[in-house]
Amino acid sequence: MKDEIVLRWVKKAEEDLRVSEHLLNVETPPTGAICFHCQQAVEKYLKAYLTYQNVRAGKTHDLVNILNLCIKQDKDFEKLDKDKISSLSFYSVEIRYPDEFYIPKIEEAKESFKIVLKVKDFVFRKLRIKVEDLR
Repeated sequence: MKDEIVLRWVKKAEEDLRVSEHLLNVETPPTGAICFHCQQAVEKYLKAYLTYQNVRAGKTHDLVNILNLCIKQDKDFEKLDKDKISSLSFYSVEIRYPDEFYIPKIEEAKESFKIVLKVKDFVFRKLRIKVEDLR
């Protein structure tokens, strides 16, 4: 049962990753949406790992908090760039409302996507997941 929930987290993260990748390739990329889905993907990959470790992160979008929970389980998570991951937290809630109106530049969206790929590869190695496992 736990393995099934872990895979659900990963599949949802993969969906956010695919949305980001697709949106990066349209003529006028919606960079706010791209960054949001990148943040969501990182959050879900990290929560997949925590689920695997029987740790609940709760309903938080704070990637530093989630990453710190991962580090408590496995010091290897310190190898991930905490500052870059932290920068994605801004895109989870704040950017989604007009009070904090901000449109990320395309470079930010591309950098967000690179961060997701690094986190994905790292978590996949930890969970020993291959892309074929998700089909």
